[in-house]
Formats: sequence, structure tokens, C-alpha cells
Amino acid sequence: MRSTPDIHAEVAALNDLSRDNLAERWRKVYGYPPPKGARRDFLLRTAAWHLQAKRLGGLPSDTRRLLRVAVTNVEKQLVFKESQTAVLEPKIAAQDAQPRKQLSPGMRLVREWNGRSHIVDVLEEGFAFEGRLHKSLTAIAQQITGTHWSGPRFFGL
Repeated sequence: MRSTPDIHAEVAALNDLSRDNLAERWRKVYGYPPPKGARRDFLLRTAAWHLQAKRLGGLPSDTRRLLRVAVTNVEKQLVFKESQTAVLEPKIAAQDAQPRKQLSPGMRLVREWNGRSHIVDVLEEGFAFEGRLHKSLTAIAQQITGTHWSGPRFFGL
């Protein structure tokens, strides 16, 4: 087993490899090419992990055993679910989807958020909220919450 400084140097040396060289290392380890679109950073981290696992022994045997048992259980559940799918899961028809409510100029949307009522007026050219014109409900929902929301969903449409 090599010392830790040697491993650090080997991992640092991986940074100098091109994406093609890292992809070739992947092929040698796994026996097949990396996933399409795999970025260099992903290939670099994978190569570093395999190098460290090879030098330091990888996962403990009890962890590997637990992972094998977990994978086997998931595979059994998937096989069972696939065999039961036709019976248990009815097909959902496209007409089951609820149509979106159409907004007309003059409508008023009211949404309670954090103890405060927020009122939006629907106009021909967009939406009026707090004296400003907005092109979308999503922009208003984001202004109210501080995070990205679907505007129609936020206002219950």
C-alpha cells in the first residue's frame, strides 16, 4: 500500500489528463465507454475515486454486502411491480387533466402569503401588482415569495 502523499500526487496528476484520456481510463475500469455527455469533471472525480479505492482498499466488505442486499431487494421490487402494473395502475386519459382557467381583463386574483393578502389585477397588456405592470404571473409570484414559483400554480389557476 502506498503512502498518502503518493496518492495525493497521483490524484493531482489526473488534473493534467485530457477528457479523452479520462474516458479511456473509464473504459479500462468499467469495460464500456462513459455515458454520452459525461463531462470532464465527472470523469476526473470518478478516476480519482477509483485510484483512491484501489490504493486504500475501497469500501469495507460489510458495506459492499449491505449494498448488494439493497440492490437485490430493489431489483425484486421492480420485477414485482412490473408484473403487477397492468392490474394495479389504470391508464390515465388525457381528458382527465383539468383545463386551465382562462384569465380575462378585469379579473382580480387574491393570494394570501405569510399572513398578507396580495392582489393582482388582470389587464389586456399583462398584470398589475403593487402599481407596476408585469408580463407574467410567475414574475409576481417570485417577487412575493423570493423564490421561483409557477405563477398560475401559485395563484391557484
